[in-house]
Parts: sequence; structure tokens; C-alpha cells
Amino acid sequence: MRSCEIYLDNAATSFPKPEAVYDAVDDYQRHCGAAYSRGIRSEDHADTIVDECRQMLADLIGAPDASCVAMTFSATDGLNLLLRGLLRPGARVVTTTLEHNSVLRPLRQLQQLSDVHVTHVPFDPVTGMVSPDDFRAALRTGHVDLAAVSLVSNVTGIPQPIEELATAAHEAGAVVMADAAQAVGHCPVDVQRAGIDLLAASGHKGLLGPLGTGFLWAAPELHDRLIPVRCGGTGTHSESLDPPGQMPQLFESGNLNMPGIAGLKAALKWHVSEESRNLREAFRWRVRRLLDGLSRISGVTVLCSASAARSTGVISVTVRGYDSREAAEILYQSFGIRCRAGLHCAALAHDTLRTRECGGTLRLSPGLMTTDEDIDRALDAVNAVAAAGS
Repeated sequence: MRSCEIYLDNAATSFPKPEAVYDAVDDYQRHCGAAYSRGIRSEDHADTIVDECRQMLADLIGAPDASCVAMTFSATDGLNLLLRGLLRPGARVVTTTLEHNSVLRPLRQLQQLSDVHVTHVPFDPVTGMVSPDDFRAALRTGHVDLAAVSLVSNVTGIPQPIEELATAAHEAGAVVMADAAQAVGHCPVDVQRAGIDLLAASGHKGLLGPLGTGFLWAAPELHDRLIPVRCGGTGTHSESLDPPGQMPQLFESGNLNMPGIAGLKAALKWHVSEESRNLREAFRWRVRRLLDGLSRISGVTVLCSASAARSTGVISVTVRGYDSREAAEILYQSFGIRCRAGLHCAALAHDTLRTRECGGTLRLSPGLMTTDEDIDRALDAVNAVAAAGS
């Protein structure tokens, strides 16, 4: 990326990363190079890197047992492993219209191949939130095996009332799966307090780790119900042709992305540092400033502005007179603003928001490294584009 550009696409992947992340990836590549669970253990061996990263992830989400955390290649990878590992032919699922395609598309395929029944509960286009009453009503239509909920929408940035939704799901006898891709690193996540049974998240968004990293968590009581859909070598129980039945090896067939995990471990360590805490405080203020500034620009509509007091850093707008993709291209070509436009892999959300006809939304997502000057330049640029289109 050119130095004069401003990166406001952190909801897709964070950039830049802390220097410690780059250093950890480079150090692993130059001085370790070993695979996880496939060699003699040493103090700086791959096993140590993975075990420490796994424990830090468990601590991050309030999980009491780190062995219930499996490393994945992305949130999408983790969600697929959980959905395909849990759902049997004829299963019933209640989810929402806020979901990302990493949930919607596996469910659609399972509908077609395994007669899985899926109900999508709409959200309020003003607040951006799913009503627990609407969710409960959908759960009452018959036996439900799984409730799948995104903790934070990648379109609106609005956190969902997960504790209330999980309570309703458990009352109906359903397992609760959370897509935490946009939540971890931005919002407190506690799987026990929230009533979450299964969770998947990425390492490269709010956690500031490298691309190609993610993790999933499964409550111990569900391990016997989960079937591994990706089988192969794990470095353990090699004498058996059956895949390991215990976590985390249940979901870790094949070589792990060790350079990425080394970087993720460094990112998690940085996440609890004083530097990170100071940046997060400034980040929340800058998100608020960006929201306030966008809401004052004529011709710009901030989606779900009734719930603007949020700190996830995901802001979607429409600009009068422009298809969202056209507006994004102008912002980049004329002002050096890198943002994202379109449906954001969440088409059903745009049906509820009624933004499909204008090409979806223009999404601006600052990160911890975004500066005050970046916010000012972005607001000036959006104001200039909106003025030209009115």
C-alpha cells in the first residue's frame, strides 16, 4: 500500500499489524520451521507456540479448557467444520438475515444435500438488532437443533443481544453457535456467560494476526456429537485408521499454519499490552468521531444510526446519487481512501436494509492504527464525493 493511502478496510483484514507480529512470523520462518506435533519438542518448538497461542485464545473467550480450542485457517473454515460436523440430515436450524456467507452458504448446501431446514429471522433495520422475541417465536415452530448467530454484523457493526438469544435457544433445546469474526478483539466475548456452545473466529481482523489464521471452540459436552469432516494426519494415534475423537485433534488434521500461528500468538500478547489498551481507547473515540462526521454530511445515510454508540469500527453508509461501488472507486482513485463496497458477503442483510438496489453499502472500518488525520481526510473525501453527487 502506498504511504499516502488511508486504509479503512479493517473489517476485511486488519492493516497494518503490530511490529511484533511481523517479527514473530519472520523469526519462526528463519529459526524454527518445524511442524506442530511432528517432532522432538524443545523450548522454542512449534508445539510450544501452538499450546501457548491456544491457551491465550481460551483466556480471551472465557473458555476454561484450552484443549477445547482448535486452530483453523479462518472463521469460514471453523464455521464450516462446526456446521458440517454437527448437523445431520433433516436437522433444523434457526439463524438470522444478518449472517455472513460463511454461515449462509454451508447451510444452503446442507439444505440441498442433507435436507437441513433453515429459518432466517430478520433484524430491525433501524437498530440493526435481532429481537429476542422474534428469535423465540422462530424457535417455537418445532424442534430446533442449532441456533446460529453472528455476534457482530460485518455490515452494520452492531453487536447482537447474544445472552438473550442464547437463553431462548437453550429453552428450545438448541445448540448455540456464534460467528465471532467481527467480535473478538473489539468486544468482550465470554462463552460461558453468554451461553455459547460453539464459536468460530478469525485471527486477522480485530486480533491483528496474519491472514490464514482462525480458531474454533466447542463445549466439552458436544465433542461426542461432532464428526470431523477433514481427516488426515495429526501426529497422534497414527496406528489407527480412525481420526482422533478428542479435541483439539478432532479438527486439526494436516499441518497447521505455523508462521500464521506464531504471528497470532504475538498479536494476542500485544493485545493485552499497555500500548494496545491506549490505542483501543483512542480507537473508540475515533470511531465515534467518524460516525458523527458522516451523519452530518448531506446525502450520506449511516445505516442503523439509531445504534451509533458502538466501538466495533464497522460503519456502513449509502451516498445519494451513487452505486456504492462507484463511490468506493472515486474515494480510492481521487483521494487514496481504501474502503469496501458491495454486499459484503451478506446479501440477506441488504434485503432487510433495502440497500441491494444501490449496490449494497460503502463500508468504512478504521483500525487501531488509524490516526486523527486519517479520519479527517476520510470525512473530507466523503463530503466531496457526496457534494458532487447531489
